Amino acid sequence: MLFVIEQAIGLAALIALSPILLIAGVAIWILSRNAPLVAHRRLGRDGRPFWMLKFRTMWPSEACSNRQRSGALFIEKLRNKAVPEIKTGDDPRVTSRFASFCRMHSIDELPQLWHVATGEMSFVGPRPMTPQEWSKHYGDSAAEVLRLKPGLSGLWQTRGRNRLTYHQRRRLDIFLARHYCLILYLRILGSTVPRVLTGRDAC
Repeated sequence: MLFVIEQAIGLAALIALSPILLIAGVAIWILSRNAPLVAHRRLGRDGRPFWMLKFRTMWPSEACSNRQRSGALFIEKLRNKAVPEIKTGDDPRVTSRFASFCRMHSIDELPQLWHVATGEMSFVGPRPMTPQEWSKHYGDSAAEVLRLKPGLSGLWQTRGRNRLTYHQRRRLDIFLARHYCLILYLRILGSTVPRVLTGRDAC
C-alpha cells in the first residue's frame, strides 16, 4: 500500500516541480552544450537493473578544447563510467556554479521522481549502487539490502551524504533493511528536507 501511495505522490511531485525541472534542464543544456540528463546503470529491488536519471552536472570548462557533444538530445547513457570512491566538495569535474548549486541542494536528483512514479525507486531506501559497487563493497550483505527499493533518500542522506565511506554506507543500508518501518521512513523523510535545503554534507 505504501508503494502505491508513493507512486501517486511521486507523479504529483513530478508534475508540481515540472517548472523547476524545465528551467534546470534548459540551463544545463545551454551551459554544457549537451544532453541535460544522464543515465547510469544501477541495481533496483531484487537486483533488477535500471537506468537511473540525473541532471548532468559535469562537463569540461569553456577553456577546454576537447568539449564535444555526446550526440544524445535529452538523455546520455553513461556506459562503463567509474564512480569515485568518495566525492569531494572541490571535484574538478564540476566546472559550473549552477551545477554546484544543483548538486548542493539535490536538484540534480529531481529527475529520479520519475523512478518513484514508475515504482523503480522509493522515497526512502538504500543508496542506488552500480553492479560493481555492490559486488565490491556489499558482498554477502547485498541480497539483504536489495530486498528494498533504492531510495531518493535514506540513512546515508541524513548521516553524512556523499562524505561517507562505503563501509559506513553499507552499515547504514544494512540497518535500514533490518529495521525498515513506517516510523523510520517518516523520520528519514523529516531529516532529509532541512539537509537538502541547507546543502549540508553535500558535494
